[in-house]
Amino acid sequence: MMNTESRSDLLSVRRWFPLACVLAGFAALPIQAEDLVPLKLKLPAPAFVGTPPAIPTGANIEPMSKTPRAPMLAPADVKNLAPGSKVFCSDSNVTATALGKIINGDKEASDTGIALLRKGPQFVQFDLGASQELFALVIWHAHDQPKVYRGVVAQVSDDPGFEKGVQTLFNNDVENVCGRGAGTHRQYFETHEGKLIDAKGAKARYVRLYSKGSTDSALNEYTEVEIYGRAAK
Repeated sequence: MMNTESRSDLLSVRRWFPLACVLAGFAALPIQAEDLVPLKLKLPAPAFVGTPPAIPTGANIEPMSKTPRAPMLAPADVKNLAPGSKVFCSDSNVTATALGKIINGDKEASDTGIALLRKGPQFVQFDLGASQELFALVIWHAHDQPKVYRGVVAQVSDDPGFEKGVQTLFNNDVENVCGRGAGTHRQYFETHEGKLIDAKGAKARYVRLYSKGSTDSALNEYTEVEIYGRAAK
C-alpha cells in the first residue's frame, strides 16, 4: 500500500510531466530562419547590348555575363540607406554637389550624372549615422561602355578612419595599390546591373569604397551607390 510520501511524489510527477513534455517539444523544434525575399533593384537602361568585339581579357578578369544576374535574397525590411547618408571622398577637389550625384537615384549612363575623382587610388565614404545591419552594396561606376574596374575594395567599419574593426566585403585589388591588402576577387565588367556585393549582415556605421580607374580611364567614376540594410539589433 502506497504511503503518504510516495503518493505526494507521484502527484508531483503527474503535475509536471505534461509541462515537461511541452518544454521538450519546444526544445526539439528547429530554429526558424528569418524569411528572405528577392532584393528588388531598379536598374537603369542598358547602354550597350551584347558583347562588343574588342574587350579586355585576362586570367583575373571575370567574363562578361550574357544572362541577367540572379536576384539576391535579403530580409523584407531592408531599405536603401545611401540617400540619407553623408558622403565624402579622398579627392579634396570634388565638391559636395558632385558627391550628391552618387546618392540621388540617377543611375543612367550619362556623363552629367557621374562624379569624377582624380586618377590613382581614391575612395568615397558613407556615414550612415549609426551602426546598421548591412546586407547588400550596389555600385555603378560608369556603364556607358564595357570596361574593367580595378582596385575595387569595399569595406565597412564603426571607425570613421578605418583603422580598427574593419570588415572587407569585396577586394579585387590583387596588387594592393589601395593599401588595404591584396584581394582575391576578380576584376569585372560593369553593366547597367552594377556591381552587387553581399554584405552578409555586417554591422557598421561607415562604408568605404576604393577604386583605381578602369581599362577606359585613369579617373575614378561613380554614378550611383546603394546600401541596403536596416537598424542594427
